Amino acid sequence: MKRRSGEVAQVSTGVSEAAPVHPTGVPAGGWRAALDAVLADPAQPRLVFQPIVDLRRGVVAGYEALSRFDGPAGCGPDRWFAMADKLGVGARLEARVVAAALRARADLPPHRFLSVNVSPHLLTEPELADLLLSAHDLSGLVLELTEHVPVEDTGPLVELLDRLRAVGAAIALDDAGSGYSGLQQLALLRPDFVKLDRALVDHADRDEAKLALAELLGTYAGRLDAWLLVEGIERPEELEAFVRLGVPLAQGYLLARPGPGWPELDPGVADRLRVLASRAALVDQVAPLPEVAPSVRSADPAGDPAALTAAEALLAADPGLDVVVAVDDLACPVYLVRAGLRHGDPGLQIVPISLRVRPSAPLAEVATRAMTRVAARRFDPVLCVDEVGRLLGLVRPERMTLRLAELHRGPAPADVPDEPARCPADTAGRLISGGPR
Repeated sequence: MKRRSGEVAQVSTGVSEAAPVHPTGVPAGGWRAALDAVLADPAQPRLVFQPIVDLRRGVVAGYEALSRFDGPAGCGPDRWFAMADKLGVGARLEARVVAAALRARADLPPHRFLSVNVSPHLLTEPELADLLLSAHDLSGLVLELTEHVPVEDTGPLVELLDRLRAVGAAIALDDAGSGYSGLQQLALLRPDFVKLDRALVDHADRDEAKLALAELLGTYAGRLDAWLLVEGIERPEELEAFVRLGVPLAQGYLLARPGPGWPELDPGVADRLRVLASRAALVDQVAPLPEVAPSVRSADPAGDPAALTAAEALLAADPGLDVVVAVDDLACPVYLVRAGLRHGDPGLQIVPISLRVRPSAPLAEVATRAMTRVAARRFDPVLCVDEVGRLLGLVRPERMTLRLAELHRGPAPADVPDEPARCPADTAGRLISGGPR
């Protein structure tokens, strides 16, 4: 999760007595005085650390250092850094954060890396460049280039990045797929880590276009010998989608929140990741494909008012939801409830279930069965059930088609190495679904 997201959750909730809040959210006395106070206090800003997770092994691979300011509640770190840049002290403030990250690196757990945000247009300023070059050994440090201001002349930046790499630093490019970080910039800067923009992560499980773009960026990054890192995962469905896609690294509140020291993964989260990864390895079966299926209890296999009312509420509450599964008292599916398929269709539709399959069913066989259903049911979701018929999830025909297309392109490329955290500055591994095809 990037330092400059502006989320309230990333801001100190306490208001400093020395910095009362102006009604507009600006510190009393103005930003100049507030920034002078921060720069005069060696303890400011404070750092917290958010785990970056190896999705296949269910372990922490590294951390991102995030800034916390004692100041007006509601002013996120993005505002502080933007105002510092505007008032001419941006490089000083960022150097303060980088220096704190370098000190923290001394206590970093073994085989993990530490990422810290820097602005590309400020990195070549003496306050930052001299600080980093004077460290001599930057192994284990990842410099994450944020994408808020374009760099007019990239020559000095590229030259400096080469010098920093020579002393062990790795480079990450933030917000890939948005802003100024186009494919040309990826090729120019050749980062070791590529962070997928949060906008491409949000509800990606319901948007095949977002997943396709993530795959494109991952494949391209793999050709540059970089790692793909998905940030901002906050929903279980997003996590499952990116694990299925083969993304190696991720961070987000769903996995672990920022905290002091070096937070570890909750054992339940780690176990869940390993289960998801093992399912994703079964590429020729249905197992990796089911998505979470919202369900309601129905006392009548033909449809009862209470179930329909509950289904209607679920559909109304989530505009991205198009189908709800009605289950009996044993959690076995009995019918589907969906909104009108076309604009103007009235009310809800009760749809009979036309295909149930087990997770171990061969994908090609299930796709064939789905496409040979009667025309009216051909593109209905396929329901995945366990050995006694209880609902596990639903599989959409379009997802089966995309998976079959992936398999048709050839065997899965090399897997992510077992120790990605060992080589942040020597990333010889491959990316999404293994990287280059």
